[in-house]
Amino acid sequence: MPMPLKKFYNEMLAEDGSVRPHYAAFADWLRETPPERIAQNRHAADLLFHRVGITFAVYGEASGTERLIPFDIVPHVIPGAQWDRLASGLRQRVTALNRFLHDIYHGQEIIRAGRIPREEVEGNSQFRPEMVGVDVPGGIYAHLAGVDLVRDADGEYYVLEDNLRTPSGVSYMLENRKMMMRLFPELFAAHAIRPVDHYPDILLETLREVAPRDVENPVIVLLTPGHFNSAYFEHAFLAQQMGIELVEGQDLFVQDRTVFMRTTQGPRRVDVIYRRIDDDFLDPLAFRPDSMLGVPGLLEAYRAGRVTLANAIGTGVADDKSMYPFVPEMIRFYLGEEPILANVPTYLLRDPDDLAYTLAHLEDLVVKETQGSGGYGMLVGPTATAEERERYRRRILDAPGRFIAQPTLSLSQVPTYCGDTLAPRHVDLRPYVLSGQSVRFVPGGLTRVALREGSLVVNSSQGGGVKDTWVID
Repeated sequence: MPMPLKKFYNEMLAEDGSVRPHYAAFADWLRETPPERIAQNRHAADLLFHRVGITFAVYGEASGTERLIPFDIVPHVIPGAQWDRLASGLRQRVTALNRFLHDIYHGQEIIRAGRIPREEVEGNSQFRPEMVGVDVPGGIYAHLAGVDLVRDADGEYYVLEDNLRTPSGVSYMLENRKMMMRLFPELFAAHAIRPVDHYPDILLETLREVAPRDVENPVIVLLTPGHFNSAYFEHAFLAQQMGIELVEGQDLFVQDRTVFMRTTQGPRRVDVIYRRIDDDFLDPLAFRPDSMLGVPGLLEAYRAGRVTLANAIGTGVADDKSMYPFVPEMIRFYLGEEPILANVPTYLLRDPDDLAYTLAHLEDLVVKETQGSGGYGMLVGPTATAEERERYRRRILDAPGRFIAQPTLSLSQVPTYCGDTLAPRHVDLRPYVLSGQSVRFVPGGLTRVALREGSLVVNSSQGGGVKDTWVID
């Protein structure tokens, strides 16, 4: 097994090459298992993923839109006590974000207190004036959040970003676990690995909890843009797992400020919509008139309190990368606590000093679009060529306010199969946080791995893969 690089934190191996205690069981299995058995398991995993149809779409790629997501059999293992601390930090962070969203659409106390500039909120493209004064059930806006965590060379966890609009990837987390339990039953029989398969149950319970007040047995649907969407597999998977209807915009209509679903038995009222469509496309009467994906009149029904949307319209302002630096202040302001999980230091390029520093240190920084996602539209300075940095410099100068910059983190590594050999590859972790009457989650989350040597970009759309995440006691 290769020795870890000194400048990165290796999750499995200490600096002297010894195996960390929480990886001991898997390391023993790896050492004692014949290479041909390991090769068989890896091949079986590929076949199973093909059979289940676990794919994702790559936009703008001419060689076909569907790809199998690469899966690695070496798990990302987290000690139980370490996870418990992460869980406390996640609960704190998402609670504060929900308080912030309620505040900016109501009293705006954090703005009036001078903690966040008004223009940062109301000038944000994701701020929805239509939501001002609208009361949502329980004051919960982000019912589902995917919080991306990374571990730096110091071994500490940092929050890289908050995903509050339509966070994806949870189906991979569930299928990864199912795959590992099938391939390695002896490991699961012998060791206390915390379960994740109850995620659809707690998601369904969360959606039930946030139904409009007058509804006792809510009808819940999952609204998808359709099978051309990159996450359509996940939409169909989650609807099936929860036992709810998977619908497109054309399957719903609004009458008397109430949402109905077309069925063979006639119209049926819908109370909760788990929507996987961005705000702009939800209602052609309120947002983009050219949208063919949404439901005309949905905003009016929502504002009247006749239907719950998860997540709420307007949550995007809280996961915009330009708002990210203010989250620690939100925690202090709303909860009176110090943040448990640290942010990555961030430069806002609308600030002249931050802009000047960034332009002078492009080779050391990661620069991202505030509205970017999926690893697109970013510059990783240390791995970019001089020509790429110069092109990106011109983009920044055209509209500095559209960008942030951060130090290049030394993302932690987990040994990963590359061909027939194990090699260290960089990972991040996306736990999924559910907010209803309480804040809940399953232990761990989705581990994404950068399969290209030296790459720090873990997104599947950029050549990344996935691993199972074990929280082990």
